[in-house]
Amino acid sequence: MELGLVGLGKMGGNMRERIRRAGHTVLGFDRNPDLADVHSLRELVGKLSGPRVVWVMVPAGEPTQSTIDELAELLEPGDVVVDGGNSRWTDDERHAEELAAKGIGFVDCGVSGGVWGLENGYALMYGGDKENVAKVQPVFDALKPEGDLGAVHAGKVGAGHFAKMVHNGIEYAMMQAYAEGWELLEKVDSVDNVREVFRSWQEGTVIRSWLLDLAVNALDEDQHLDGLRGYAQDSGEGRWTVEAAIDNAVPLPAITASLFARFASRQEDSPQMKMIAALRNQFGGHAVEKK
Repeated sequence: MELGLVGLGKMGGNMRERIRRAGHTVLGFDRNPDLADVHSLRELVGKLSGPRVVWVMVPAGEPTQSTIDELAELLEPGDVVVDGGNSRWTDDERHAEELAAKGIGFVDCGVSGGVWGLENGYALMYGGDKENVAKVQPVFDALKPEGDLGAVHAGKVGAGHFAKMVHNGIEYAMMQAYAEGWELLEKVDSVDNVREVFRSWQEGTVIRSWLLDLAVNALDEDQHLDGLRGYAQDSGEGRWTVEAAIDNAVPLPAITASLFARFASRQEDSPQMKMIAALRNQFGGHAVEKK
């Protein structure tokens, strides 16, 4: 089939290549002309045969909104827009309604796989009406990993991004657990080869995972991670997961704590710890450290 792909960054560029390897035609547009096959969204739409499928892989929020708004004016009834970025699921519902008014279908798709997706395939979670999903199915089949698993029609519009959001929330908590265990192992004198302890866990343990494999890769590159600063950004999906948990009264203590740990990483000198130190000094006479 033919596909229009908007956004050819680290994810989008590799996705274009994997889809082409499966024998499909992909026309890509990006603001960077060195990456693009066409020079505008109008040219992209004009070169595709109907019913068209245009997959959007741009940052969530305004970049996605403006791209979909422009496509709404260019596409025709029966065409389909796929949002494969990390949009909030509530945005999907609005986009589907806006496009449906013009007879254009909408599918949201959470995509996981990162820089490894080109060779290993991408885990896909998509939401939308069956008739719209069917128009995109050959692309889903091209992107997913080999075998029966790795892709799911999660439900109606918004379900794909909601599932991907929860996936990322779980990822936050898993990474935090590995990080805490690593720090404790590094701290004690009795363990003198933390990297090899992590490596030993890659076989025969209940905590083996791809994330553990990646942790070992990182330790192979820098055994004590001395070259890194202890600062971790968050993509926003961890926050949305916690917000959804609050809205639905679902307890998520591990995921919530892992999100707050990232916030703590951005503080050079914790204001909270200043208050705790002051209180310990007040009630127990415990020593405080002065700047």
